[in-house]
Amino acid sequence: MASFFKSIRFVLGALALVLTVTFSVPALAQQPSSVNPSASAVSEQKLFQELDRIQGRVSIPDKRSGVLEQPAGRDWRYFHSVVLRWIGGIAILGILAVLVVFYLMRGMVRIESGRSGRTIVRFSAFERFVHWITATCFIILAISGLNITFGRPLLLPLIGFEAFSTWSQWAKYAHNYLSFPFTLGVIAIFLIWLAGNIPNRVDIEWLKRGGGIVGRDHPPAYRFNAGQKAIYWIVVIGGTAVAATGYQLMFPFYITGIEGMQLAQVVHAVVGVLFVAVMLAHIYIGTIGMEGAFEAMGEGTVDVNWAKEHHSLWFEEESRRAGASQPRRHPAATPAE
Repeated sequence: MASFFKSIRFVLGALALVLTVTFSVPALAQQPSSVNPSASAVSEQKLFQELDRIQGRVSIPDKRSGVLEQPAGRDWRYFHSVVLRWIGGIAILGILAVLVVFYLMRGMVRIESGRSGRTIVRFSAFERFVHWITATCFIILAISGLNITFGRPLLLPLIGFEAFSTWSQWAKYAHNYLSFPFTLGVIAIFLIWLAGNIPNRVDIEWLKRGGGIVGRDHPPAYRFNAGQKAIYWIVVIGGTAVAATGYQLMFPFYITGIEGMQLAQVVHAVVGVLFVAVMLAHIYIGTIGMEGAFEAMGEGTVDVNWAKEHHSLWFEEESRRAGASQPRRHPAATPAE
């Protein structure tokens, strides 16, 4: 009997060994015979990209929105909280300081020959409408946009959490909805003033002679001088850049993933703060920087002496055009004797 149980244990042990070897063969067959150290699955760059990356499952069609955190987010956060504030602070405060010093040294650029009492049409009602709609939207967009970067460290301690929260919410609404008329205004500005803002040789001479701002010279210029042409192209190119990137942020994940949106925010913010700095100089020249300049967009007309001094070539063209449109007077016929 003991030998019988011993034989049974031997048979069961043999069967167990056979089953173990049988089921382990497929698993061994699945193992690679060699490891490729350059494969993408084990590459160092791939591991770095996935480091601290948190991605979940979402029910919306765009699965890219499931990325909650990725390594580039740390760089973006540092840019938004540190680098952008330095760029904006230096650009905006720097241009303000330059304008204050320049005004104290130069003062307002006066009409040297004095006002003539006669005016000439500078801009039509439609042109002024487009300008002021775009300018108004830009000012509100600039203030509400700067609130995102500078509001928390500067404004929050002054007005408190509740007031800052209410203000920021309305600023966000204004920033989003006014972007549409601003974009239309930039397109209209591009179309109606393109012909007069093509650079030419007169602009080079205007720049060499300081444009009438530096010194007391009054170089000739057509309807738009080199400085105004620079502002025009900054508005067109800068406005297009902030509009394109802004809409990408307003409608996320339709074009790109989170990395592309972070890049769009960087471009939107940098172009935005530089845009504000340039427009401060434009506002200065159009108000306290030059006598009679505001009247061009305020009333649509400028004094004749102002036109002669700052846009002499344009004034000559308008004078010739006005002279050609005047009906010619024929001398009265004398009766025959």
